[in-house]
Amino acid sequence: MISFEMDKKVVVVIGGTSGIGRALALGMAQAGADVVASSRSESATARMAGEIARLGRRTLAASVDVSSRDSIAALHDKVVEEFGVVDVLINCAGMTKRIPTLDCPEELWEQIFDINLKGTLRACQVFGGAMIERGRGRIINIASLSTFVAFHEVAAYGASKAAVGALTRSLAVEWAPYGVAVNAIAPGIFPTALNSSILASERGRELKLRTPMGRFGDADELISTALYLASERSSFTTGQIVVVDGGFLASGVNQ
Repeated sequence: MISFEMDKKVVVVIGGTSGIGRALALGMAQAGADVVASSRSESATARMAGEIARLGRRTLAASVDVSSRDSIAALHDKVVEEFGVVDVLINCAGMTKRIPTLDCPEELWEQIFDINLKGTLRACQVFGGAMIERGRGRIINIASLSTFVAFHEVAAYGASKAAVGALTRSLAVEWAPYGVAVNAIAPGIFPTALNSSILASERGRELKLRTPMGRFGDADELISTALYLASERSSFTTGQIVVVDGGFLASGVNQ
């Protein structure tokens, strides 16, 4: 069995208290890392800290608002004060809203971009700066199928996630000389609180039909990909968007 050598690694998962972020935070802890799973909710952050501690790993409860650079910097400083270093940053915070593009107010468009794109950028800048000074680090962003293809009436989300893909590649190129690898995971259809109403609709039926494996993913099925990108096993991998989608993007006609 391949070891991902996560013992003694310190991992911060922003947006790590629900959905995919929660699964990745627990997966990192189960693999031996010390993990801080953070979100805006203080109660959810505290609950996750308890779950991680029960796995025998070091952690702390520290909430964060990705719309605030000061909040992200405060999280970084708390983790460094407690652990001394951050080896891996995983950016999972995100939001979406289905709305016809003609009806989408600029305020909503800007809010989605502020969380999905600028929130990712802020975290990369705050945590990545310290990684560059150390000469090593791993950043994993969460992209989307909509990084590559369009989904009906979620133009703001799709545009923001396409930009996350471009940001990932740009930072990978800039920061590779400093020992910092920046990659992304693009999940296929994974049921979460963020998309539960969509998957319960006719769109959910279509999405499953277009997935050659004939089912939606389980968030735990993303853990091994994240562990690879977080570990030294990926020492020559940067600027990649790894798609885990049950064959969705490869699919043409399934019937």
